[in-house]
Amino acid sequence: MLAKAQINTTLTPVNVGVILDMDSWYGKMGFSCIQMALSDFYASNSHYKTRLVLHVRDSKRDVVEAAVAAQNLIKNTEVQAIIGPQNSMQANFVISLGQKAQVPIISFSATSPSLTSLRSEYFFRAAQNDSAQVKAISAVVKAFGWKQAVPIYVDNEYGEGIIPFLIDALQDVDARVPYRSVIAPLATDDEIGQELYKLMTMQTRVFIVHMSQISLSSRLFSKAKEIGMMSEGYVWIITNGIANPISSIEPSILDSMQGVLGVKTYIPKTKELENFAVRWKRTFQQENPNITNVDLNVFGLWAYDAASALATAVEKVGGENLGSEQIMNASSNLISQNGPKLREVLLEARFRGIAGEFSLPNGQLRSSTFQIINLNDNGERVIAFWTPENGLGRKLNSTNTVEYSTSMNDLGPIIWPGDQTSVPKGWEIPTNGKKMRIGVPVSSTEYVNFAHDPSTNTTHVTGYCIDIFNAVMESLPYTVRYEFIPFAKPDGRIAGTYNDLFDAVVGDTTIIANRSKYVDFTLPYTESGVSMIVPLRDSRRRNAWIFLKPLSWDLWITSFCFFVFIGFVVWLLEHRVSDDFRGPPSHQIGTSLWYAFSTMVFAQREIVISNCTRFVVIIWVFVVLILTQSYTASLASLLTVQQLQPTVTDVNKLIKNGEKVGYHRDSFVSGILKEMKFKESQLKEYESNERCDELLSKGSANGGIAAAFDETPYMKLFLRQYCSKYTMAASIYKTDGFGFVFPIGSPLVTDISRAILKVTEGEKMKEIESAWLQKQTNCPDSSNTQVSSDSLSLANFWGLFLIAGVASLSALIFSISMFLYKERQHIFIPFDPDQGSIWSRLCHILMIFDGKDLSSHTFRRKALQDQRSIDSAHCAGASEASTNIKCFACTSSYSAQTDNHPAIFLESPETPASREYGDPSTMNCQLSQLATSIELVGYPNQERKNPIEIDLKNS
Repeated sequence: MLAKAQINTTLTPVNVGVILDMDSWYGKMGFSCIQMALSDFYASNSHYKTRLVLHVRDSKRDVVEAAVAAQNLIKNTEVQAIIGPQNSMQANFVISLGQKAQVPIISFSATSPSLTSLRSEYFFRAAQNDSAQVKAISAVVKAFGWKQAVPIYVDNEYGEGIIPFLIDALQDVDARVPYRSVIAPLATDDEIGQELYKLMTMQTRVFIVHMSQISLSSRLFSKAKEIGMMSEGYVWIITNGIANPISSIEPSILDSMQGVLGVKTYIPKTKELENFAVRWKRTFQQENPNITNVDLNVFGLWAYDAASALATAVEKVGGENLGSEQIMNASSNLISQNGPKLREVLLEARFRGIAGEFSLPNGQLRSSTFQIINLNDNGERVIAFWTPENGLGRKLNSTNTVEYSTSMNDLGPIIWPGDQTSVPKGWEIPTNGKKMRIGVPVSSTEYVNFAHDPSTNTTHVTGYCIDIFNAVMESLPYTVRYEFIPFAKPDGRIAGTYNDLFDAVVGDTTIIANRSKYVDFTLPYTESGVSMIVPLRDSRRRNAWIFLKPLSWDLWITSFCFFVFIGFVVWLLEHRVSDDFRGPPSHQIGTSLWYAFSTMVFAQREIVISNCTRFVVIIWVFVVLILTQSYTASLASLLTVQQLQPTVTDVNKLIKNGEKVGYHRDSFVSGILKEMKFKESQLKEYESNERCDELLSKGSANGGIAAAFDETPYMKLFLRQYCSKYTMAASIYKTDGFGFVFPIGSPLVTDISRAILKVTEGEKMKEIESAWLQKQTNCPDSSNTQVSSDSLSLANFWGLFLIAGVASLSALIFSISMFLYKERQHIFIPFDPDQGSIWSRLCHILMIFDGKDLSSHTFRRKALQDQRSIDSAHCAGASEASTNIKCFACTSSYSAQTDNHPAIFLESPETPASREYGDPSTMNCQLSQLATSIELVGYPNQERKNPIEIDLKNS
């Protein structure tokens, strides 16, 4: 078939080939759009000097036919470019021919990403690459949190080309592909049904369908509905190979696709597009009256824009050269001299086409926006848009979007298969499948325990881990059928190591990084780690200075300083009012220190006079009481606890000394010990707690071990049995704890992890722990074997010292203030500027302070006692003296004198003194002896006062 434009002698014809499947819907639509594009182009650009002459070849849906047609067009027709071929398989061969002949190949429907790998400079894809939509698909998968998806694709280059890109995109959103379902292009309904039945037996319920043949995809969905795979719980996503021409699918087929999601290329609606769609439909039906229910799709629009771009490029290159012989034979190959020129112009093409912005950077149409559609009774409904910049959004205007969105909130309401509105979880436990086989590692502990019943020849699995798993499975919102399979050899020993368990596993399996490379773990349901157990020894008699350990050095030093300080404060407060704190300097210092330190045992003999001193001493005695009681309690604790000291606390010491250590057989701990630089000769394995106890009792020097290493939960069980002999010295390795194991990507992991949180936070967990891990034992809790005996530090008592210090300073300030006030007349006397100085005044104050405070109650009472003694010794009686003269020593009046000197007065019998000391008639005093016997008291550096004034009164 040859279609030529009607041209006159002034126009230059340019031969262009068209290779399409002319008996197919796509071929007819594409060629119709190409014709209309050239007609519209030259109608609006009638002054152009070139005209494209189309030479159409029917590829007959065959790869070889397409290659032969391309060879014929290049060699015989001498075309300058080829539009087509129609599909990716045909394009693979045609592109190679175009590359050799340097003839541009422009395809508007070959979308397979594999064509890009040909790296042909003369291949132009005027359509979107299929790989552009995988990000949109993965965004939908992530929005709903699905962890697995199965691609269903046609078994040809078109179907296979997208798979690597799709898998990578799904992995980026933490989803995996557990299986790939491949459908042959010519598969029968029975073959399709067999593949779908296989998918039904799997857990995954998210399927991504990628096909270009409408007939094949239609039969796929019809069969899926027939066997019940379009019901509740299933998720179907179609790529743009099916979604773009969705309007051309028959209503009966659409009825079987209810609830399907699709990714469809977005075409902006414009007035020009609407007019063209109407014109095209009218023209197409006139040319093809037997085809009904026709609707233009994006492939026709791309064909229209591709033809327009080629016509523009040909005009820019120039018609004179293109119209002449341009095919030459060089080394048996046909080479186009104008191909490089056309290539450069096509790469620079920029215009707004009927399908949107048209440009071919790197020879491919720039990726644009996709629509996320949902098929229901009303046909297709747009629920979101996807752009490479902003991700998902309900509206295309997403200028306010700050981040790339994969949120479910950015999707509109969806009707899922089965007319459901709730989001499918994306997986199911097949009801027609087998029970889940749960591998259980062999053990005989509280965590996992096997009991064989000889009568029934069955094995019952019990234990802490088993009960938790049963509780978790019961809390799931759906039923899962499972059975426990012992992971053991016929002789009862474990079949391999824990690292070999790759199937679903329930038991004492620790979560470690190396295992996570091969399996998925749930959240841990118990804490774990690797700890070191060592023997205990009595070190109480080996430390002669243990009495110093209850208090830290800073507290010892602070206490000593405060004892000295309190002694100094007491001396200052008592020196002027108490004879106990007077005398030679050595006596005063000794008394002060003795008094302060004797408060430790509350043995102070000196009586304090000043109220300020009493206040300070009360506070300090309270501090000393707390200190001594705390010291006693700490020392008592040290003398009892310190007798159980671990023999070793440093793992590096074991390595350095070459000590032998033990680990449990079949445990990953051996690998950790080797990583810690333990030599192979230092390692010994044990299979039970009894064997571990035996090795530890022998010691490393006697063929045993110096320490044992195992997971913390097992070490706690060991200590419950041997708490009096061993202790947990250190934790050498941190692990996440025990977890349940599933294959990588298992959809059960998320739900079971949530169920574990629910169980561990409830009362059920306490019941299980009480039943298995808190049995009656004579040993204390193993967690208490590591007793802390840290010394008491200043941080524990700084508040007490602060109170004592503030109280002492306050008393000092008050006492000094009172002293300065009382002695102000003698302290603040004027000094000769030439003879006096600050030092002299200070010495003067200190000399006054060193004297007795005769106004104090102590000295006043002592003076009174002395006076009574003198009266008794020197008064002969009242008969020998004049009855008119009364002798009386008024000791009470000296305190009232202005100079604070004692004075003796002779008073009449009616004076108060006479009433205090008795009847004056009985006291005949020798006045001369009285005057010389009374001690005269004066101030330092002052002249002696006159003798005591005596008033003689005659009766």
